[in-house]
Amino acid sequence: MPTRPSPPSSRLSGENLTLAYDDRTIAEQLSVQIPDGSFTVIVGPNACGKSTLLRALARMLKPQDGRVLLDGSVIQSLPAKEVARRLGLLPQTASAPDGITVADLVARGRFPHQKLLRQWTREDERAVDHAMAATHVETLAERSVDELSGGQRQRVWIAMALAQETPILLLDEPTTFLDIAHQVEVLDLCAQLHEEGRTMVAVLHDLNQACRYATHLIALRDGRIVAEGEPAEIVTAGLVETVFGLPCQVVPDPQTGTPLVVPLARRRA
Repeated sequence: MPTRPSPPSSRLSGENLTLAYDDRTIAEQLSVQIPDGSFTVIVGPNACGKSTLLRALARMLKPQDGRVLLDGSVIQSLPAKEVARRLGLLPQTASAPDGITVADLVARGRFPHQKLLRQWTREDERAVDHAMAATHVETLAERSVDELSGGQRQRVWIAMALAQETPILLLDEPTTFLDIAHQVEVLDLCAQLHEEGRTMVAVLHDLNQACRYATHLIALRDGRIVAEGEPAEIVTAGLVETVFGLPCQVVPDPQTGTPLVVPLARRRA
């Protein structure tokens, strides 16, 4: 049976969502609340609706039915710039204009704060400098984004999202295509941002990384929530087999004590 905790305090939530692309329905009657101040990670098998849900929460996909609420208002009813001042998004496949420098890309994060009669200010400069320092990309400021490694580019995109100075930050598969060292680097950065007070929401493929970094885990399968809560409370061998179809053993991570999923070994002839 799904494990559903009591409703948490939530600035961002979805109520009875039906999510679809054209005539292909991904989820029906899906309700979710993102606990304020959490590092929420959404996990599940391929094509279960993880990124679709994140896109709906970010106002990138309009639900066919139901509603997404941001600070108590239907998110589609809010002006785009107002949403961008409250919620930042790092999409799965971010692309930068050819030849743009790191400093110029990060500065684009200040666009939601620009007005017709209020252009670049000292406050904008401060926000960009802080975002670049927090992500350790200051030394890359004058380099073209095209020249950077995958890990460097991901940190630059996170810096741009940070420059928006939003209390909520959504990241869609931020570690995809990165080697293990850069994956840990990016997730450590996300954990640091969470510790500084941001509500973080990420879609991850690696269940062990999700268990290590998440304070709140949402496990999806076939467009529905199978379980949610703290990883230590919900991640069991039974849950992993139900969600992923993977027989396994769950043991404590020797570094963090969080659940560590160990697939059962193949029987040899």
